[in-house]
Amino acid sequence: MNYRAVWVLFLIGTMVLSCKKETAKDLKKEVKPESSLVFDKGEKITNANFVGNAWLEMLVHADSINRNSVGSVTFEPGARTNWHTHPNGQIILVIDGEGFYQEKGSPKKILRKGEVVKCPANTPHWHGASTEQTFIQVAITSRVAGPTVWLEPVTDEVYMESVE
Repeated sequence: MNYRAVWVLFLIGTMVLSCKKETAKDLKKEVKPESSLVFDKGEKITNANFVGNAWLEMLVHADSINRNSVGSVTFEPGARTNWHTHPNGQIILVIDGEGFYQEKGSPKKILRKGEVVKCPANTPHWHGASTEQTFIQVAITSRVAGPTVWLEPVTDEVYMESVE
């Protein structure tokens, strides 16, 4: 055997022995979910105060010391609340997606991730997802002067009105 052949065999042997054998663990790729929720999706809302599919994860229940409730609501596209009022108003924090908010007698507004709405006390309003995207909000509601007052459903006509 000539010197060159020995040298090639030596290099091939060194490469084979120095290579780390791959294991199934090495071959696993980290798969990240399509989107991650800040809070759990919660339980499907099954009452008549919502149109379409929505879920509620209660984060804070009002009690005798802290009279605020806090809940994360996930709306599927097209889902929305009925018209309603809050005796002490409400704060909506947009966590993800795109939604709508409207006060009675005012134009409908688009809501996007990172925006905040302060709903005035005793003002009829509704909120929910846009027609194309899921909408996730955190609603902070004071219970000092009583519970939410639920009104009539938002009609498809009102829901589909253009946004200014």
